[in-house]
Amino acid sequence: MIHPGRVYLGLGSNLGDREGNLHDAIEALRHEPGFVYLNRASIYRTPALGPDAGDEFRNTVVAGLWSGSPESLLDLCHRIEDRCGRDRPYRWAPRTLDIDILFWNGVEMSTPRLRIPHPDLCQRAFALVPLLELAPDLFGDDGCSLDASLTGELLGQGIEAVSTGACRV
Repeated sequence: MIHPGRVYLGLGSNLGDREGNLHDAIEALRHEPGFVYLNRASIYRTPALGPDAGDEFRNTVVAGLWSGSPESLLDLCHRIEDRCGRDRPYRWAPRTLDIDILFWNGVEMSTPRLRIPHPDLCQRAFALVPLLELAPDLFGDDGCSLDASLTGELLGQGIEAVSTGACRV
């Protein structure tokens, strides 16, 4: 069962010490007032998407509880990205850290700054596979079609676990 306030954040890095960047971001989240860290998925190696996207990524998903607004969580994610040296010269640019709000139990929203659930979640194995590792029963009938999504094209995106995460929450 998913509890109110539970959020799932997708973390990715394809510059520098990629796994180290993920661990630094998780530590920053763990020490942030208002965020209660629950768990993380395995770390996955995935190819970069988009033109000029750079080297392969390391990706994971973190589960937590957030006591603030969706916008304040987005602001927190951007501050952590900035502290990890994130530069945004153009879309799809290589990055030391990217943190996306993938899913928030009970929250659906669409603003110019933020869409929840993440609009591309069901097309991205690097987000969906670790998310389902943590919460395999997350999506109901109104979610994306997971049976169709996890076959064919999605599994052909080249995702591979490189380290294990903790157990499910």
